[in-house]
Amino acid sequence: PPPEMQSGAVVRVFTGAIVPSGAEAVLKREDTEELDAAIRLSESTAGTKAGEHIRCAGENAKSGTAVLEPGIEITAAHIATMANFGCRKPDLFGSVRVCVITTGDEVGDFVNEKPMPWQLRNSNRASLVALLTPRPWVTVEHVDHCKDDRDSLSKALSQRLAQCDAILMTGGVSMGDYDHVPDVIEDVGGEIVFHGLPIRPGKPILGAATRDGKLILGLPGNPVSATIGCRRMAMPLLKKLGGVARWLAPCPTVRLAGGGDKSIPLHWMRLVRLTDHGLGDAVISQGSGDLVSLGQSTGFVELPPNASGEGPWPYYSW
Repeated sequence: PPPEMQSGAVVRVFTGAIVPSGAEAVLKREDTEELDAAIRLSESTAGTKAGEHIRCAGENAKSGTAVLEPGIEITAAHIATMANFGCRKPDLFGSVRVCVITTGDEVGDFVNEKPMPWQLRNSNRASLVALLTPRPWVTVEHVDHCKDDRDSLSKALSQRLAQCDAILMTGGVSMGDYDHVPDVIEDVGGEIVFHGLPIRPGKPILGAATRDGKLILGLPGNPVSATIGCRRMAMPLLKKLGGVARWLAPCPTVRLAGGGDKSIPLHWMRLVRLTDHGLGDAVISQGSGDLVSLGQSTGFVELPPNASGEGPWPYYSW
């Protein structure tokens, strides 16, 4: 047990030690002068109040109070709190099992050969997997590629829906003769919730759900559209499926140097490159197929319809 204090006495204690019974306050050692038989207090201690520099049991949270809310993404700060209260095995949500399906007869790997002028390397697969893999609430279970064939696409989608919680598809959502995704989704029992949003890039985006609550998100095939659509649309939806309570958490804002007066009547996801804290430059782009501009960006800002200028605008990093 801690020693009893006598009136007018001073006892030296170490940081973190139990306060002696009867002690009214703790003074910092640097505010004192230790003599052979006494301790001299500096003038700075004249205003010392009872309880100063003493931490009381229960002052951070009362008994029965929640110290961490459910549905959080666990960080180092949360782990420290859990360790303090002896929580070594918290209850966790399982990660969302995701399948990425890219489409297109013209899309391939081309590892040992060069693509022909009408062919493309599969950058959509690379970008979507790279965006999703580091997220603790996602597990990329399967990555497939399908030709522009309705039967093979229907078979692949049906098979992966049985194995996964969400399907991300790229290509095949526009109005072309080989854009089979909307029909295939209906073939496998999915209900299309929306098809087309007032956004640029990525206007043809499609969202659907199955009766058992599985997500199907069809992203445009253009690489800038697909990457931005995954970051802005797919990731929040997957966070919600993964049990994250603040799945639409506020994002930081960025001002654009020389933002200009150009505006469009759509929600504009504009590629930018950060140059300083809270500042960025717009990246010149030739359109939603411009992978050079995508690679030069650090993320994008979102401007509401008919908006222009330097902002500040919400910023989404890669």
